[in-house]
Amino acid sequence: MLRIALTADPEIEVPPRFYGGIERVVDMLAHSLTEAGHDVTLFAHPASRSAGRLVAWPGSDSRSVTDTARNMATLAREVARGRFDLVHSFSRIAYMLPILPFGVPKLMTYQREISRRSISLGHRLSRGTLWFSAIGHHMMRSVGDIGTWRMVPNGVPLRAFSYSADPGPDAPLCFLGRIEEIKGPHLAIRIAKASGVPLVIAGNIPDAHRSWYEREVAPHIDGRFIRYVGPVDDVQKNALLGRSRAFLMPILWEEPFGIVMAEALACGTPVLGLRRGAVPEIVEDGVSGFVTDTVEELVACVARLPELDRAASRRRAETRYSDTAVAAAYLGVYREMMGRT
Repeated sequence: MLRIALTADPEIEVPPRFYGGIERVVDMLAHSLTEAGHDVTLFAHPASRSAGRLVAWPGSDSRSVTDTARNMATLAREVARGRFDLVHSFSRIAYMLPILPFGVPKLMTYQREISRRSISLGHRLSRGTLWFSAIGHHMMRSVGDIGTWRMVPNGVPLRAFSYSADPGPDAPLCFLGRIEEIKGPHLAIRIAKASGVPLVIAGNIPDAHRSWYEREVAPHIDGRFIRYVGPVDDVQKNALLGRSRAFLMPILWEEPFGIVMAEALACGTPVLGLRRGAVPEIVEDGVSGFVTDTVEELVACVARLPELDRAASRRRAETRYSDTAVAAAYLGVYREMMGRT
């Protein structure tokens, strides 16, 4: 049995009700580790209700210097009591600053942009007891020379997603994510219209992007061919993805992972995505979806969807992106750290 401290950002509870990708992964890992017999302590938002013992962050804003200092002190106090065999951070590396010199092994998992300066400082102050992990190989290209790195992808609790072998001849395409330009909902609309296949759009509209939505997305929504259903919870998400012909991922940025792709694969739904970020790593081109360089090429791939076996998408989720696969991968890293640090 390992005594593991997991940390999440303080802004969103674990698990989240709607949006909160990192928080979903932390919740999944906490449950998997607990079910495997390990002792998990979660440092997170006070309203969190995940597995293991909860230590509530006193500070609620990662950008606040005062809140950051309070959270640093909370983590340091708990670690100094000797309660943990290792600390696994999904939150800010700054929270670990006081404990970096401690001998306890520490793993910093990056699910967002990586600061070379931060990892250089962390590696130096920890004298090698701080390791790093990323959720995609593409994230490590510019920083892999600093310290010790491992790659463990994100995943999904497989039992929460039902495999759909055949959504039917009238199944729509779907887009699920934040409604903003870099996510590509406007491109999903282009793909639907050019391919002649209906589209269902789901997700939250951030206030900062509402004017863009009103200008670029809203005029195309007619409630029939192009539908917008708003944010969806886990049950609604499972139904939406399972009933879809394909999930569209026409992103316009280097997205670190995109958990919704793993969720789609778990339902047996293939992914059509642009070659950005982790898309080429997650989607096996020609097997669990198609990966292209242009929107026009994605349009052509819609007609090729019958070539794909939806069971192959489910198998990829089971072997690479399931909760058990991800937990096993992290446990492998933990044991390696404890044997070498």
